[in-house]
Formats: sequence, structure tokens, C-alpha cells
Amino acid sequence: MSCNIVQREDSMPNITVELLSGRTLDQRREFVTAVTEAAVGILKVRPEAVRIVFSEIEKTDVANGGVLEADK
Repeated sequence: MSCNIVQREDSMPNITVELLSGRTLDQRREFVTAVTEAAVGILKVRPEAVRIVFSEIEKTDVANGGVLEADK
């Protein structure tokens, strides 16, 4: 099985991930590996073109159903 990867300057996927703080470095590594592999397979880009940015949210900065995550 072969995969033809066409790389254009405008084809670089930028993936932003918002998550509650507290994930370990190993969890982040595992996540970026899996997401990069998925992007390469689905979007047909080189792994080097996949950019992932984490944005951490504190539990005091988000609420669900009217309740702060910090209060759960």
C-alpha cells in the first residue's frame, strides 16, 4: 500500500487542543503521536507539517451545567 503525499504550503494543519490542566508530559506525547498519525493518514500531509498547540484551562475557568469544574 502506498500513500501519495502532496505537500502544499497552505496544507499545513494547525490543531489547537484545549484541555483542563493536569495532563502529564507522557499523556501529551501519546496524544500528539496519535493525532499526528491520524492527520497524516486522513489529510495526506507529512508528519512535519502537523502543528499541535495545547491550551491549558484551569478548573476555575470553565463550567458545565452552571457548576465550575473546580467545584465538582
